[in-house]
Amino acid sequence: MCPCEACEGNKTEVAVILGSEGTTGILSEPGTVRVYERGDDCSWQPIRETGFEMKGESLQEIRLKISGLMDFLGDCRIFVARAASGAVFFELQKAGFSIWEIEGRPAEFLDDVVEEEEAEEKAGKSTVFEIPAPLEISPNNYTISIKDVQGKIPGISSKKILQHFVRTGDFERLEVICDHVPPWIELDAVMSGLDCESEKTGPGEYLVVLTPKRAES
Repeated sequence: MCPCEACEGNKTEVAVILGSEGTTGILSEPGTVRVYERGDDCSWQPIRETGFEMKGESLQEIRLKISGLMDFLGDCRIFVARAASGAVFFELQKAGFSIWEIEGRPAEFLDDVVEEEEAEEKAGKSTVFEIPAPLEISPNNYTISIKDVQGKIPGISSKKILQHFVRTGDFERLEVICDHVPPWIELDAVMSGLDCESEKTGPGEYLVVLTPKRAES
């Protein structure tokens, strides 16, 4: 059995839309919606799946398909796609889903997604803290240690610390020190016109570097 007490009795579910190659799919394109459950031993197992496609449907058919998807998802309230937009995205949002945009295979990100979700939940119940901004170490060059911030503000997620700053993209270089590469940061970097590189710098420590994409000559 897993020594992690957080998993015991906590049957967390995460839904993922998958393309034909087993990686995350685009919500507006045909795919398979698979629901994973984390068991008492902290392992993830697929527990149900269904095909899902929205193309070429009338408004009434779209509503019926979304209603069917909601029924299929049941109590699951976390949904992961490579890209999410359109009617399905807005209906999921209205229903209270936490929607993640991540590129990759479920085994690569499920633990990180749930860790971030649990951190968000804990932060919402804790005292309000001022979140430190990245430190400007030279003109337009910034650095921040997510590890240090989370050490000072227990339960705060990397998204709450950094996502707004990344999406603003008003920097020449941003160095992020963390204990794992945040599952959302690579896709957000691409959407913000940034290059994202990461490397393991030591036991339980990574360096993520974001820089503006350079025009190809």
